[in-house]
Amino acid sequence: MKPIAWSAGPALTAALGLAAAAAEDLRLGMIGLDTSHVVAFAKLLHDTNDPAHVAGARIVAAFKGGSPDLAASRDRVEKFTAELVSSHGVRLVDSIPELCEQVEGVLLMSVDGRPHLAQARPVIEAGRPLFIDKPMAASLRDAAEIFRLARARGVPVFSSSSLRFGRDTQAARSGKFGRIAHAETFCPVYVEPTHPELFWYGIHGVEALFTVLGPGCRTVRRGTTADGRIEVTGEWEGGRTGVLRQAPQNKGYGGLARGDGGEGPIGGYDGYALLVAEIVKFFRTRVPPVPERETLEILAFMEASDESRARGGAAVNLDEILRRAGAETTP
Repeated sequence: MKPIAWSAGPALTAALGLAAAAAEDLRLGMIGLDTSHVVAFAKLLHDTNDPAHVAGARIVAAFKGGSPDLAASRDRVEKFTAELVSSHGVRLVDSIPELCEQVEGVLLMSVDGRPHLAQARPVIEAGRPLFIDKPMAASLRDAAEIFRLARARGVPVFSSSSLRFGRDTQAARSGKFGRIAHAETFCPVYVEPTHPELFWYGIHGVEALFTVLGPGCRTVRRGTTADGRIEVTGEWEGGRTGVLRQAPQNKGYGGLARGDGGEGPIGGYDGYALLVAEIVKFFRTRVPPVPERETLEILAFMEASDESRARGGAAVNLDEILRRAGAETTP
């Protein structure tokens, strides 16, 4: 008996082609090898024996970068670069345009937010989707310009702290406690003089606040707790409030959200894998998991905190900060 000849129709052929493409690892590149995140992210992507392994992408090339005037960069870049090359087989390249020629997506990892705008430009020009590690930039103005360039070129971009994707925080965002009326978070706040006070580490707690409250913050007031720790209070539309407090030494990350359906914990740290999984999904779909406006308000909140401190703790209107940075018309 002759075997029956069979061939896939055009639709099935296309579907099989898409499935095969999805099964292949994306080729990703990194810019800025001066943070422990580069090694941690690479391990999650490459080590299939890691219980938290994230499948679907590999780091294949990197541009070392580094900031000679910043100790956190200068004193660590060679160590992390060597580990990325020796343990993960990543190729070093001499320029960002060269990197973009070899990859399908880029992670801008530089620990220093100041060069992010300059480093993002050639990536956007090359049309590569871009993830920017925290802080997105060292100023709201630079972040707004990155988004403007990306929109003009049709390039997807997003930035986030890993704290956004903590399980409790995501549950609260998804409605576990109903509409959130009040949220408070705490986290370490290590200050780097080249950046606004909260940009360096306070951003983790701020990101968690915005994850559950969303955009719509109206005013920000920076004060201190009874024992002298930083305390920043935001007033959201509809009378909702969010409070960030500097954590006591060695306390870590956490917080509480209260809504019309109950209350519970937020702001915890669940590792990097949840963020890395979102990054891989982003590179595949080209759909940012964090809205541009929300990210800009996070940076505006932190700059408003600095402005409030300069004004002796007076409330600062967030629209004023957004307008001053040229970000008030951003969608």
